[in-house]
Amino acid sequence: MKDETLQQPAGLLRPRLRELLDRVREGCTECGGCMTECTFLRRHGTPKSIAGGFATAAEAALSLPFECSLCGLCGAVCPEGLTPTDLFLEMRREAVDRSFGGFPEHGPLLSYERLGTSRRFTLYRLPEGCSTVFFPGCALSGSRPAGVSKVFSLLRQADPAMGIVFDCCMKPSHGLGRERYAHAMFEEMRNYLAEQGVREVLVACPNCREMFDSLGRGLAVRTVYEALAESAAPPEQASGTVTVHDPCVLRHDRAAQQAVRTLLRRQGLTVEEMAHSGRTTLCCGQGGGVNLLDPDLAGSWVRQRVGEASGRRVVGYCAACVQALADHAPASHLLDMLFNPQQALAGRVKGAAAPFSYLNRLLLKRKFRRMGGVAVLRERTFSAEPESVRKLSWKPFVLLALLAAAVAGVHLSGAGRYLQQDQLRGLIAGYGALAPAVYILIYSLAPVLFLPGLPITIAGGILFGPFWGVVYTITGATIGASLAFLTARYLARDWVASKLTGPGWARLDREVERHGWKVVAFTRLIPAFPFNLLNYAFGLTKIPFSHYLVATFFCMLPACIAFIVFSSSLLDLIRGNLSPTALVGIALVVAVSLIPLIYRRFKARRAAGGMPGEPD
Repeated sequence: MKDETLQQPAGLLRPRLRELLDRVREGCTECGGCMTECTFLRRHGTPKSIAGGFATAAEAALSLPFECSLCGLCGAVCPEGLTPTDLFLEMRREAVDRSFGGFPEHGPLLSYERLGTSRRFTLYRLPEGCSTVFFPGCALSGSRPAGVSKVFSLLRQADPAMGIVFDCCMKPSHGLGRERYAHAMFEEMRNYLAEQGVREVLVACPNCREMFDSLGRGLAVRTVYEALAESAAPPEQASGTVTVHDPCVLRHDRAAQQAVRTLLRRQGLTVEEMAHSGRTTLCCGQGGGVNLLDPDLAGSWVRQRVGEASGRRVVGYCAACVQALADHAPASHLLDMLFNPQQALAGRVKGAAAPFSYLNRLLLKRKFRRMGGVAVLRERTFSAEPESVRKLSWKPFVLLALLAAAVAGVHLSGAGRYLQQDQLRGLIAGYGALAPAVYILIYSLAPVLFLPGLPITIAGGILFGPFWGVVYTITGATIGASLAFLTARYLARDWVASKLTGPGWARLDREVERHGWKVVAFTRLIPAFPFNLLNYAFGLTKIPFSHYLVATFFCMLPACIAFIVFSSSLLDLIRGNLSPTALVGIALVVAVSLIPLIYRRFKARRAAGGMPGEPD
């Protein structure tokens, strides 16, 4: 059944949302100025039409704002002074209030944020008499730790009591509509800083600038680039031509924009502006988490920005923007250009990416923790998330610990003699054709009943070995996927349709219509949706069953072979014997796991060359 909360009348909308809806409906003249600039609005209509369609807060309307990058360009060009971005953000909050905003695609972003506020990654280092702190942000600390250290050293020359804070500003949750959680986490940080006598925050990340500016309540905030532009430190000279990418959240911050250009020109560089800069700057493609929900839509902004750069080196002062653009055009962070200009101009300075960025953050924290001359050292332990959510992150560690304990227990107790794979397979063989039939039947029902397939796959490898295990498993998995497909198409279409809502599933339907069986192939090889739900989702599309069946069978084979080969030697592994089959299985599992990464990099190169992308 559909969630009844989605059927509440417009009178129960958030007051702020009602106010913004009325303002846009009454003030938007549908002149088309914002639509000319914005791919999102060209796809979905004018702000007035979007506001008018939100009358009942239906599911389609609740999912729509998550395709907006929240970059604010629409407001910057609006002749009526409207700010549709404020409306779209409030619509996201309404969706979250109605338990509709939890898209699984946003999981990695929220996990990254959660890690950034954890005790392991946070540090508040405040010297005696500290009134100003440097807040470098998550991305810069991980990608350019040496740059963070050099900036802090320059700041301390002007203010020996300068402090430094490694924490997350909560912009991801704030932008995804998780208002109460984001505000609670930020408020705890703000209150602590104020209690310690901090009055000013120097930020390196534009998103942090926006968060402190809107939620700082009494804390003055400005970018560290303004402070560097005011310093008397002689810059390292360079020659060349660059262009500047202004982050969209700072489109109205003239002081920060001018400071960046002052620093570059002071080095002897020539700065040429792009068609969209300053107040009318473009999104880098990372805004609002749209790149996770709709990579093609986000890619359109990247391609436009790369086109305007026209081959010139792009200098950005947001680490996330630089990372997004560097895959498609020559791009450098401002700190790279300030501290290593010749290497940066030659493209030899790159920011670190995961997993090395996480290690960099830990090492940077360790370095500053060991520095002397400090009155306060603090690691954040506060969390506004429900206890049940926080506990989920420990599950992988618990499973690994249990596996390690099982291996140790079997090895020390001598119980390995009871885990004889040949005896188990001999017992199964005694049942003749009945054992494979029962196994295939169980696997066929698992996708229909939303049961996890991995445990059954592992059992198949243990009981039937690498060859017959693959045969029986791929047969059962294909039958199960087909049963779910046919159930959605002919028996329970309305019920399935009520469960599969949101922009991700709508995009899947569009892609199947355009690319047919290729979408099935890609989603089997590169998991983008929950497997069991995906089987039902394809039943709602127009793809022929025969195309679905063939693509499903062949494109599930690689993962099936990998896990069956690995699990066929699992008992030996538990007993402490690392067989050649186990090594092959581990290698196959790793290879299958790398397919999504290889595909993303391939797609990024295609996008950089302006080539059409594959179906998502």
